[in-house]
Amino acid sequence: MNQAPTSSWAPYGVELQSRFLLGTAGYPSPQVLADSIAASGTQVVTVGLKRTLAAGGDNGFIEIIRAAMKEHGARLLPNTAGCRTAREAITLAHMARELYGTHWIKLEVVGDEHTLQPDPWGTVEAAAQLTKDGFAVFPYCTDDLVTCQRLLDAGCEVLMPWGAPIGSGQGLINPFALRTLRARLPGVPLVVDAGIGAPSHAAAAMELGFDAVLLNSAVSQAVDPVRMARAFGLAVEAGRAAYEAGVMAPQDMAVASTPVSGHPFLIG
Repeated sequence: MNQAPTSSWAPYGVELQSRFLLGTAGYPSPQVLADSIAASGTQVVTVGLKRTLAAGGDNGFIEIIRAAMKEHGARLLPNTAGCRTAREAITLAHMARELYGTHWIKLEVVGDEHTLQPDPWGTVEAAAQLTKDGFAVFPYCTDDLVTCQRLLDAGCEVLMPWGAPIGSGQGLINPFALRTLRARLPGVPLVVDAGIGAPSHAAAAMELGFDAVLLNSAVSQAVDPVRMARAFGLAVEAGRAAYEAGVMAPQDMAVASTPVSGHPFLIG
C-alpha cells in the first residue's frame, strides 16, 4: 500500500512506521484477514488467546497470522480479552507469552458486562504484576486521567484509552477527556482503542495528537473488510499528518481567508 510516510513512534522502544493496530477477530475467512492485514499497512496485530482456547484450538489460525505478519513486517500483540479478574488476566498473559513467544501483552480486565468497561482496580493490579514479570503491558482503560496515571505508576509505558465502548462504533464520545489526557501526558504513547466505527473517527483521534489507533470490528464486519482496512490505514496517516502540520484552531466568528480591508485590489 502506497501511503505518505509520517514520523515513526516507538512503543517500548520498538520503532514502528505504522500507527494503525488491527484486531484479528470476526473476519469472514482467513484469506480476507490476511488481505486486510496487507491492505491496512499495520505493523501490530492483536489476537485473543481466550477466544482461541474456547474454540478448541487455533486450527491453523495463528500460522495464517504469522505468515501475514512475516510478509508485512508486523508484530503480534496477544490480549487478555474476556478476563474478569486481575488473576485471570495475569494467568492468561503468561500462557500467551509461552505460546506466542512475545512479552508484549494487551491487558484487558472487564468490570461491567453491559458496557465492557475495564475495571480500573483490576487493571492496575494486573499491570503492576505483569510489569514485574517482564511484560510490556498495553493496558486497555477508560479516558479517566487518574486511572491512567496509576497505570503509569504501575510500570506501563503505553496507555490505550477507549474512544467508546468496545464494538459500539460511536467514535470519540468524550473528546474533552481525550484532549486532557494528551495535554497532561505529553510524553506517553497513547493509543485510542475501542469504539472506532469509521475512518473519520480514526482521523479525528490522530488529529488530537494520539500516537496510534487500534480497532477490529469496524474492519472485520465491513461489507468489504480489505477496502475498509485500507481506508482506515489512509485515515490514520492523514490524521497524523494533519496533527504534525498543525490543525487550525476553531474560531467563534468568521475570518475571511482573503482579507481586503486596508489593501489595494483590482476590480475587473
